[in-house]
Amino acid sequence: MKTHKLLSRILLIVFSFSLLALSCKNSNKNKNFKLTTDERKTENIIVAANQTEKYLELLKGKNIAVAVNNTSVIFKNDSINSFEHLVDSLLSLEIKIKKMFAPEHGVRGIVNGGKKIENGLDEKTGLEVVSLYGDNYKPNKEQLKNIDLVLFDIQDVGARFYTYLSTMHYIMEACAENNIPVIVLDRPNPNGHYIDGPIVEPQFKSFVGLHPVPIVYGMTIGEYAKMINGEKWLKNKVQCDLTVIPLQNYTHNSTYTPPLRPSPNLPNDISINLYPSLCLFEGTNVSCGRGTETPLQMFGSPFLNKDKYTFSFIPQPNFGANNPKNKNQICFGLDLSKEKRLSSLNLNWLINAYHATDDKDQFFSRTEFFNKLAGTDKLKKQIEEGLTFDQIKANWQDDLIAFKKIREKYLIY
Repeated sequence: MKTHKLLSRILLIVFSFSLLALSCKNSNKNKNFKLTTDERKTENIIVAANQTEKYLELLKGKNIAVAVNNTSVIFKNDSINSFEHLVDSLLSLEIKIKKMFAPEHGVRGIVNGGKKIENGLDEKTGLEVVSLYGDNYKPNKEQLKNIDLVLFDIQDVGARFYTYLSTMHYIMEACAENNIPVIVLDRPNPNGHYIDGPIVEPQFKSFVGLHPVPIVYGMTIGEYAKMINGEKWLKNKVQCDLTVIPLQNYTHNSTYTPPLRPSPNLPNDISINLYPSLCLFEGTNVSCGRGTETPLQMFGSPFLNKDKYTFSFIPQPNFGANNPKNKNQICFGLDLSKEKRLSSLNLNWLINAYHATDDKDQFFSRTEFFNKLAGTDKLKKQIEEGLTFDQIKANWQDDLIAFKKIREKYLIY
């Protein structure tokens, strides 16, 4: 009898763990998916990829290269709950896709930020994958050999240091040099409702800021492509044969939550909205939550005053960060997951954290990277000199006025 009871308990425990494992598996399976709080507004916007009647004829009979990731999808049955990857859809229509260009995070969007992407084959389709986030950022002549057209379709989040903008720039540049047309399938900008931040100065130009634009520029990726081309920002001022397939039912004030996470550490609309304000912490010794379940929705470090910053977390390796900053250390900071939607940058969190740190000399632990993210070395100096956010912000207003005049020429919506 005792043996029977023991066996029953063992089976119950095994069953419970099986249910837990299945729950975790399903949770991870849906980890990249999140509905907006306003489904009607999201579903009413028709992304360019869904408007196949506007670009399929341009692809037929040609050898195509695609620049895509996990967000490159066509929504099925007019619902954001059901979708098919753009590549799968085009292949089923007998479009001749010859290779896939991989941006940061890879063509499936699962590689940790900053990690080198390798050339290879896509497991699902068997197509050749050419990394544009490894040995080279720009496709070379050999990689474009026998390609008639490049199709670009990647979800942007409206922050200048999001590297997909730079990937698009180098694709456009390479195609201009090799007389290959580029089609950009437009997608909404979830931070398209405002413009803010310092402009990139020439000496701080980098892969996280190639163009003289503010941190938040208020344009879709299609509009941004038109600006790159029109302002002749490509090398030697070349211009590519560019076609932008526009969105329907979109304005810059539209509320839009990408149904698929744009990158591993942007799991929801809160993180996407906070990203432009929090990413500057990447150039400091402060973590912005990578290695937690809610990245880009908090910040903290072991060096902040724990009496003032009572919220705490411990970064640990996970899906979005193999080796997160301040790994396995208690970080004291703020939980921002309940913050209202921002319509301007908030750098007070950064400024206040600097003044509350125990070791100010080590706060800007990655000064060069911080300056590249900011696009200038002035911001760091202004924070160290004790300027308020309002005083700092006043310094970039004239530049924003000039940028808005440039931006206006390329607006579609």
